[in-house]
Amino acid sequence: MEKVREIVREGIRVGNEDPRRIIHAFKVGLALVLVSSFYYYQPFGPFTDYFGINAMWAIMTVVVVFEFSVGATLGKGLNRGVATLVAGGLGIGAHRLARLSGATVEPILLVMLVFVQAALSTFVRFFPWVKTKFDYGILIFILTFALISLSGFRDEEIMDLAESRLSTVVIGGVSCVLISIFVCPVWAGQDLHSLLASNFDTLSHFLQDFGDEYFEASEDGDYKVVEKRKKNLGRYKRVLDSKSDEEALANFAEWEPPHGQFRFRHPWKQYVAVGALLRQCAYRIDALNSYINSDFQIPMDIKKKLETPLRRMSSESGKSMKEMSISLKKMIKSSSSDIHVSNSQSACKALSTLLKSGILNDVEPLQMISLLTTVSLLIDIVNLTEKISESVHELASAARFKNKMRPTVLFEKSDSGRIGRAMPVESHEDDHVVTVLHDVDKSNNSRGESSQDSCHHHVAIKIVDEKHEDGEIHVHTSLLEDVTRNGRLH
Repeated sequence: MEKVREIVREGIRVGNEDPRRIIHAFKVGLALVLVSSFYYYQPFGPFTDYFGINAMWAIMTVVVVFEFSVGATLGKGLNRGVATLVAGGLGIGAHRLARLSGATVEPILLVMLVFVQAALSTFVRFFPWVKTKFDYGILIFILTFALISLSGFRDEEIMDLAESRLSTVVIGGVSCVLISIFVCPVWAGQDLHSLLASNFDTLSHFLQDFGDEYFEASEDGDYKVVEKRKKNLGRYKRVLDSKSDEEALANFAEWEPPHGQFRFRHPWKQYVAVGALLRQCAYRIDALNSYINSDFQIPMDIKKKLETPLRRMSSESGKSMKEMSISLKKMIKSSSSDIHVSNSQSACKALSTLLKSGILNDVEPLQMISLLTTVSLLIDIVNLTEKISESVHELASAARFKNKMRPTVLFEKSDSGRIGRAMPVESHEDDHVVTVLHDVDKSNNSRGESSQDSCHHHVAIKIVDEKHEDGEIHVHTSLLEDVTRNGRLH
């Protein structure tokens, strides 16, 4: 009984991790019931009589083709269908050719043809691009060609045999694809998109919390709080193991039809490129984390000498990744991350100036090595953050993300005073434009008379981000236009 309870607990855990797994299990059962009805029930008797024992191929197709995501199912289904069609045609051709050679030569020629196609097809499977997308199709091609060729040697009705097997494969494959798409679909592209955004969040949390962990004594504070912080910092290790998942999801996503916000020919390969840069950053973070948990700890008074620039480098890099995560989740173009990248680079320059001043001259060599290694890793992370930001911009352009709607302020001036309200205006990615509207009352206020002759100003102000020597981003405004609604300038 204990073993049964353990299995039940494991099943509950697996289901709670991703409830879609339970739905997928029901979908597979539904597909098998649908295909089996062609074989079991009398209304489909003509189909059963026509297919004969080959009706079991439809059931076999469902078992081997139905995968968790739509892309994986569609890819396997197309591989199996096309491979069966091509191999069936070549198998029939091989059979006809062997028949023309005479009864004595026929078995020898068939065996030679099977050997040649199996050897060549197996060798082609080693090609990287074939291994990635068409490995299953090549495998089915070898199997089907051999079965059709050799079966045709004993069975005169080879055309019926090939046609029935192709038909059953199509029935099974189409059933899988339709159920996968229209019954609670699981899109590999959406999973890849969410995985990448989650990886950005994970690295962002570590970088923003690094300063508190590195520059504060671990023994200070509540023990549970310290342990919880260390556990959260360790989440970056998920990113290190995400390569295989990202590549598999990108491969499956390429088979999927357009869905949701993902258009035809969505740049899935660019997701893999961004993920590779994130893993490079995660490797630096892994090395950085080892210095937090190292037995050889630098005295806190020495760390404090470089605290300000190091905190800014890690914090601004983390904020940049957070902005990129938001950009991915909302699928909008945003330059907000570039501001944090610039701030982190200015912190690097400030750190370089601080080191040149000789602030570490009195530090012991071993402590100097440890501290400078930490500095070097943080500089690498800052540089990688810039590359990641550029890669995300390329992804946003290739995927045609929407431009960010920047809030602007609309002011109206009336007899009762000035009223302000916000309205969104679409702007270019690098411009920050604020539109200000106000009414200027041209009545003679000294006489207390009101007039209906008032003009409406439309003023566009451009906000420019400018980086000063102190490394901070400062905002300046400039007047772009002042146009009255009635055509007069004021």
